[in-house]
Amino acid sequence: MNINDYTLEDLINIKDQALARAKAASLTYLDENGEDPWCGFAWVNIYGIKGSTKLGRKMKEAGFEKDYSGAYSIWNPSGLGTQSISVKEAGALEAAKVFRQANFNCVAGSRLD
Repeated sequence: MNINDYTLEDLINIKDQALARAKAASLTYLDENGEDPWCGFAWVNIYGIKGSTKLGRKMKEAGFEKDYSGAYSIWNPSGLGTQSISVKEAGALEAAKVFRQANFNCVAGSRLD
């Protein structure tokens, strides 16, 4: 499906699915590996959508926010309160997969604190 054809409900469902899968992936990583000693952040950036377009307005209405780079960004998509960068990265990578499957141009990012 072309991303411009998504309804508000579609966008909310895609975001909810991405966040749920991010949380599951982070919890699985945490169960299998525990917390590592490195603290950091992880996020997903969605590129190529102008805020002034029909899709951009629907994205905002669906709860997506733009960051300083102009991308729609979701920080810590797993929602877990850990400081472990590896746990957060596992969630961000999984969320990015969901958005890519929905034909969004996105990437997971992270940085140490």
